[in-house]
Amino acid sequence: MEMQENIGVIGAGSWGTTLADLLAKKGHNVTLWAYEPELVEEMTQTRSNSLFLPGISLSPELKFTNVLQEAVAGKTVLLFVVPSQVTRSVIKSALPFISGSALIVSASKGIELDTLKTVSQIYEEILPQELSANFSALSGPSFAREVAQEMPTAVAVASGRQDVAKHVQHTFTTRFFRVYTNDDVTGVELGGAIKNVIAIAAGISDGLGFGHNTRAALITRGLAEMTRLGRAMGAQTATFAGLAGIGDLVLTCTGDLSRNRSVGIKLGEGRRLAEILGEMRMVAEGVKTTESAYNLASRLKVEMPITEKVYQVLYKDKPAREAVLELMTRDLKAEDF
Repeated sequence: MEMQENIGVIGAGSWGTTLADLLAKKGHNVTLWAYEPELVEEMTQTRSNSLFLPGISLSPELKFTNVLQEAVAGKTVLLFVVPSQVTRSVIKSALPFISGSALIVSASKGIELDTLKTVSQIYEEILPQELSANFSALSGPSFAREVAQEMPTAVAVASGRQDVAKHVQHTFTTRFFRVYTNDDVTGVELGGAIKNVIAIAAGISDGLGFGHNTRAALITRGLAEMTRLGRAMGAQTATFAGLAGIGDLVLTCTGDLSRNRSVGIKLGEGRRLAEILGEMRMVAEGVKTTESAYNLASRLKVEMPITEKVYQVLYKDKPAREAVLELMTRDLKAEDF
């Protein structure tokens, strides 16, 4: 029998709620923190999260709070699943209550706009050294709803320390949720961030009525962009051939549950970004990641033409059809990765 962990899950969106539920059903002692007090009340009373995970019954053992200290203090494992753009403020608020030996797991996918830092770089900047060493990033092809429905899923957890990655692997793995370890934190994180940008591109292509050929080209060349940026930041090329790279990319570019792809579809159909986002309750991380990835690629002088075109469609009002045409008529070159 595995050791029961005291786990705090910070962020009750669809993914945070799903992972908290998975861990509680596995027998861990889990407290889920939500930003919205009314959501805490609803989950406590009805055992469901109608805002972010409708129709899923949550474990009777799962505890809920709106008080960050309650979710963080005395926990052996802390899982942060907040949007990447608020990661900095949340971790700063949580820091005074974190036990020095706690393992820190991040399941946020994105790049901070103001600093162009990855999520692990934000943690490294804020956490004291002994906590920083306990950091890991969880990523991979995993729609929350399918995990909540116990559909077989495989993800990766990356840490600079093998013992930390193995501990998280054992804590999270169930008979339907398989976790692989990895030592390339940067690569695993970048895969999770950039795939959302490419998924918007794939959605745009679908919204314009283009076919499977176009989508396959976008996925493959998107993988090349992701790999180029990763290499420039010290990531391992092989990581992008794994779950957090091509795995998550294929899922998010093709799956109907992908929020980023659905944003792209609506853009391809000619809708305005502000209007699309106004209708969405959940965060489509790729919208902001497009801007940060575009700026990061410019800073590092990495060629990312798909990312650049998505940026122009999102932020410069470039017509989607024109953006695709420009991608197709660029200077001819050899295939590179």
